Amino acid sequence: MRHLYLLRYLTTCLSLVIAIGLIATPIAQAKEIVIKFSHVTSGKKHPKYLAAEEFAKRVNERLAGKVRVEVYPGGQLFNDKAVLIELIKGKSVQMAAPSLSKFEAITKKFRIFDLPFLFNDINAVNAFQGSTHGKALLRSMEKKGILGLAYWHNGMKQMSANKPLIKPADAKGLKFRVQQSDVLVAQFKQLGATPQKMAFKEVYGALQTGVVDGQENTWSNIYSKKFFEVQNGVTETDHGVIDYAVIVSKRFWSKLPKDIRTELNAIMAEVTSDRNGMARSLNLENRQKILDASSTINTLSKAQREAWRQAMKPVWNQFADQIGHDLLKAAQSAK
Repeated sequence: MRHLYLLRYLTTCLSLVIAIGLIATPIAQAKEIVIKFSHVTSGKKHPKYLAAEEFAKRVNERLAGKVRVEVYPGGQLFNDKAVLIELIKGKSVQMAAPSLSKFEAITKKFRIFDLPFLFNDINAVNAFQGSTHGKALLRSMEKKGILGLAYWHNGMKQMSANKPLIKPADAKGLKFRVQQSDVLVAQFKQLGATPQKMAFKEVYGALQTGVVDGQENTWSNIYSKKFFEVQNGVTETDHGVIDYAVIVSKRFWSKLPKDIRTELNAIMAEVTSDRNGMARSLNLENRQKILDASSTINTLSKAQREAWRQAMKPVWNQFADQIGHDLLKAAQSAK
């Protein structure tokens, strides 16, 4: 009898151990979530490259064992066009940071950032992006399966050409390289210039050989690609912005545990604040480096810049219906 009780006791204990093991196993063996972050920038001092690396570093440290971010720069996985299609599927890549001009196929609303002389400076851009309208813009692609998390800066654009660009008429008759953007095509046509869509990697050679007479870019891009070496000078116009939207697959994001999403959002907000400030500093440093290289930088007076703004306003009207009059009004009021 005593042996029977002992046997029952041992059997009960064994059952409890097995039950506890079954409960604990899913936790102990929980699979690490992998986020593949694809972007096309290869320069290790580029603001987007640095921001992506910093985001991965902080996530991998703070969510070690739970989430791991793998960054694939330089288009190793996909270019900006292909990555949008893959993100909707949410399988081979989960996160990306395309240029805002790359969202043409999904929504025309991001064209607002290409409108010339709409924002006075990067502070105005920040004010708009942080507003209700700016945040709503990041969510405007949800029905297509893409969710925006943040805006990352490259910087404000400047114009360069083989002659000083002080007044709008100075651009007339010149050929300018532009990104794949109908707004930027309209911008130079409005000036009486000839826009030419061209890949970024081809710009230096095109300027050097005279295929195009000018281009527009941030200080960082102008310096890193040495455009100032084959141009007579740069005009500090701050006429537009080159930015990126950090986006995720909605399908992937919605399946993440709520606490994981909360932590990822918090880290993204930290990195965005830090790196956007750094992007501004990098642009100012590269502006100085261009001056140190004995290249000319032309500055515009307040009246001269206003003349450019007035000359460009017809472009705003041309795309207002596609972008949305409410967005346009909000951007104009951003200070």
